[in-house]
Amino acid sequence: MRLIGLAYRHPLAAWIDTSPPEVRCLEVTAEHFFEGGDPRLRTLASRYPLFLHGLGMSLGTPGPLDRRTLEQFVRVSKVADPMWISEHVAFTRAAEIDLGHLNPIVPDAATLEVLAEHASELSAACGKPLILENITSHLALRGDMSETEFLNRLCERADCGLLLDVTNLYINARNHRFDARRWLRELDGSRIVQLHIVGYAHHDGAWQDRHGAPVQEDLLDLAREVVAYAPGVKAVIVERDENFPPPEEMAAELRRLEAALGD
Repeated sequence: MRLIGLAYRHPLAAWIDTSPPEVRCLEVTAEHFFEGGDPRLRTLASRYPLFLHGLGMSLGTPGPLDRRTLEQFVRVSKVADPMWISEHVAFTRAAEIDLGHLNPIVPDAATLEVLAEHASELSAACGKPLILENITSHLALRGDMSETEFLNRLCERADCGLLLDVTNLYINARNHRFDARRWLRELDGSRIVQLHIVGYAHHDGAWQDRHGAPVQEDLLDLAREVVAYAPGVKAVIVERDENFPPPEEMAAELRRLEAALGD
């Protein structure tokens, strides 16, 4: 049965504590618990199926993983005991410099080896299955393979799954002018484990991912295509990082998503 849930954020905490029936799972961000909050995390784990999502492991940076970040991630994973962990097909650090955001990688053989090695290391350190997420980017970097071929080969090489961000796919397809549905069908659908979705923004002629809007109908249409193509999807997470609506609106959005995806 496919689970529909939320990315856990503090403004939603009081509502989540009431155990609303629309929230059937939670995704928690690892870095939000690096400096504490273990009792809160244990409480969430006792009430909901959890997934652990990372932002700063920088799997695409050559060289060893940052040891302190890895140790903190592993500690949080042990407390949360998630069904799986996730990170991004991206890098956030260059040498010792924290760039502060997710940056695209070049889809080539050298980058594939770096990402696959780091993905395997993270999964082994946590003792959990790992899934990797596609990001949005203002740049469409070219390598010696397409993005979809890169993702397929990465999953095979690292023995991991995909966290397909439907909104990120939609935005990239619009901004870089490619067919999102054709892109989807170039992926190995059996690797898609989880989805992210949140409403997009459109400003100055470009589509943007601000995590602050309700899910639009064209995103629901694309999400329907994804679950039809990849019926093994186990969970769908709605993300919000700003413009949090009242609980009744958030609940209605989750019900709408559940109805649209046939759950």
